[in-house]
Amino acid sequence: MAYQSQVTERQTSAVSTNRVLRNTYMLLAMTLLFSAVTAGAAMAMGVGQMNIFVFFIGAYGLMFLVHKTANSAAGLLSAFAFTGFMGFTLGPVLSLYLSIPNGAQLVMTALAMTGATFVGLSAVALLTRKDFSFLGNFLMAGAIVLILAMVVAMIFDIAALALAVSAGFVLFSSAVILYQTSEIVHRAGETNYILATITLYVSIYNLFISLLSLLGIMNDD
Repeated sequence: MAYQSQVTERQTSAVSTNRVLRNTYMLLAMTLLFSAVTAGAAMAMGVGQMNIFVFFIGAYGLMFLVHKTANSAAGLLSAFAFTGFMGFTLGPVLSLYLSIPNGAQLVMTALAMTGATFVGLSAVALLTRKDFSFLGNFLMAGAIVLILAMVVAMIFDIAALALAVSAGFVLFSSAVILYQTSEIVHRAGETNYILATITLYVSIYNLFISLLSLLGIMNDD
C-alpha cells in the first residue's frame, strides 16, 4: 500500500511538473511575440532611448506588480504589461544597431545565438534531469556584483568594465535558465508558471542585449 501511494505521488508530481513546464513555455512564447510587436511599434514610431531612471522605475514597478498578482487572473495581464514595456524599450536599441553598417546582421546573429543558447540549456536541464539548485547562491552573489559593476561602468564610462559586465550577464543569464528550468523539473522552487515565465523572459532579454553589445563592440563600425 505504501509503495502504491509513493507511485501515485510520483505520477501526480510528474503531471503537475509537466503542466507547469507546458504553461511556462506557452506563455513565454506569447510574451516574446508580444515584446517583438511592441519593439516593432517603438521602431516605427521613432521612439528615442528611454531615460535610464524611467526605465528602472517602469521595469521594476511592473515586475513588482507581476509578483503581487501572480496567483490571480490579473497576473497574466501584468506579465504582458511587463514584457510589452521591455519590448518597447528595446525598440530604440534595435533602431540604433540597424542604423550602422552590418547592423541587421549583428541583430540576427545575436537573436540566433540567444535562441540556440536557450534551447540548448533548457534541453540540458530537461533531458539530464540534473538538479541545478546549487546555482542559487552563485546567482544571488552574481546579481549583486553585476549590478554594482554596471552602475560603476555607467557613472565613470569605463569601456572595459562595460565589456566585462556584458560578458558577465551572458554567463549569469545562462545560469538562470539552467536554474529556473531545474527548479520546475524538481519541484524544489518555482511552481507558478507566470513567475517562471518572467524569470526566463528576463534571462532571455538580458542574454540578447548582452550578446548584441558584445557583437557591437567587436564590430569595426
